[in-house]
Amino acid sequence: MAVAVIDEASVRVDDTGAECVGPWTSLRLREVEKKLAELRAPHGGSFRFDLRAVTAMDTTGAWLLYRSQLRLTEQGAQITLQGSSDSARAMLELVSKHAPGERPRTAKPGALHGLGHATVAHIQQSMGYTAFVGELACAAGAVILKPARIRWRVILNNLQAAGVAALPIVGLLSFLLGIVIGYQGGVPLEDYGASLFVADLVGLAMVRELAPLITAIIVAGRTGSAYTAQIGTMKVTEEIDALRTIGIVPMEVLVLPKVLALAIALPLLTVYADILGILGGMMMAWLALDISFAAFIDRLAYAVDIQSFLIGIGKAPVFALIIATVGCYQGFRVAGSAESVGRQTTKSVVQSIFLVLVVDATVSVIFSVMGI
Repeated sequence: MAVAVIDEASVRVDDTGAECVGPWTSLRLREVEKKLAELRAPHGGSFRFDLRAVTAMDTTGAWLLYRSQLRLTEQGAQITLQGSSDSARAMLELVSKHAPGERPRTAKPGALHGLGHATVAHIQQSMGYTAFVGELACAAGAVILKPARIRWRVILNNLQAAGVAALPIVGLLSFLLGIVIGYQGGVPLEDYGASLFVADLVGLAMVRELAPLITAIIVAGRTGSAYTAQIGTMKVTEEIDALRTIGIVPMEVLVLPKVLALAIALPLLTVYADILGILGGMMMAWLALDISFAAFIDRLAYAVDIQSFLIGIGKAPVFALIIATVGCYQGFRVAGSAESVGRQTTKSVVQSIFLVLVVDATVSVIFSVMGI
């Protein structure tokens, strides 16, 4: 199952050897070089280098590996190589014949090289994400054809973690946001004798735009990051490999329940945020503008129609799919160590919020052009 493209080299070390992972190419070996320099030969024992997870190797990677072999051999260890590809084996033989005394110098990349490297990395990541979504769709189709494979208990557990547990933070921030909108919009309206229209401002702003958006951002930072950290930790501890070994498809067990749970939870959280946000605006209108609750609600019923409500709620499942798939995808991209878990978790949050904002802006422009 091709889920992710590993773009960072790493090495996992235990008492008997080291597992080399990812592309062992120049510009990606800084952390690997530090770990290799810390290797010490076991007393009187053998040491193995497992190269099965190496996706590419150039002369720099081969030289680092060759130098580590020499140093451990000098310390008395017997070195063995496992799982090396034909290209990696040829590169190691080439380096062993012509190995220099110092590390091959790597030309300092220029701005154009950096731009090209970043572009290729983004294209690879986009292709990997597209493949991941396609694989998720296939898994969903297989589960729909055999409903007995749906893991309801896992879905309910994720629903509790992503939905129920998020109620306090979503409610508090939505309430405060309603207060801010009510105050910032109500005071200028009062100058023109139109303070009652603060109900229009708070209602439409919360229902159409801000409640779905603030809820999605909170969930991306809270739940999306948790998805990445959970799957990434399982990847580091090789639990995902163990699931595949015993015939369990990780996509059905780990990803699909999370996506379904968030697709259910986020619309409900958005309705909750609508209510709390309007309540905050209503409180501020009563305190600062002396508008009664009854007058506010009467005006709100006139200003906010069912179409505006459905537009806001309709965005929530789309945001949920973005947050859940990006979070899980970045979890599968974790490779090497706990440091990678933190790095991918950060990427997960940033990319989720970025995509949510892009989709929200695009939908708003389209609806504006359509006059909705």
